[in-house]
Amino acid sequence: MFTGIITDQGEIVALTPTVPGQLHRLRIACGYDRATIADGASIAANGICLTVVGTGEQGGRSWYEVDAGAETLAKTSAQHWAVGTRLNLERALKIGDELGGHLVTGHVDGIAKVTAREELEGMVRFELDAPRDLARFIATKGSVTLDGVSLTVNSVEDTRFSVLIIPHTLAVTTLSGWRTGSDVNLEIDLMARYAARLRETT
Repeated sequence: MFTGIITDQGEIVALTPTVPGQLHRLRIACGYDRATIADGASIAANGICLTVVGTGEQGGRSWYEVDAGAETLAKTSAQHWAVGTRLNLERALKIGDELGGHLVTGHVDGIAKVTAREELEGMVRFELDAPRDLARFIATKGSVTLDGVSLTVNSVEDTRFSVLIIPHTLAVTTLSGWRTGSDVNLEIDLMARYAARLRETT
């Protein structure tokens, strides 16, 4: 489990398609202390929970390796990742950690597309379009996870919704790089999913 509070920005420094279209081995440089990254640990990259399969150091930076499987490549923005791609990183939640965002599983539900970017004073307002089967879980003032970042929904109209990004979030995440047409990993709020399921069965 995660909280949607980004703790580092990583960069893909190597990508090897070990099985073309089915499995990619990624090496991600990061600011985490290598000694604290264990094989088998879960680290979310742009909201995708990935398992560490190796670690090392190069050029004064730590790196770790993960495998992205066919499902991840087919249903998330990982299909577009390349050497040089920057990623929002978050390590798995520990018992006793502050829950600063909301409960996030790291299981991406689908891809939302940025349809508009509005520059405000020190902030940016984004409008996004969600897949129709996921849009029903998105509500005004509710929580949503986009590229691993816990955000509050400002407005909703049919399949479109908007979020407002404050200066701090722009500075410590990759969201400042979003443009019209960008694909964004979307995870809906876990509580919204369960509430909808309960309603369907009662």
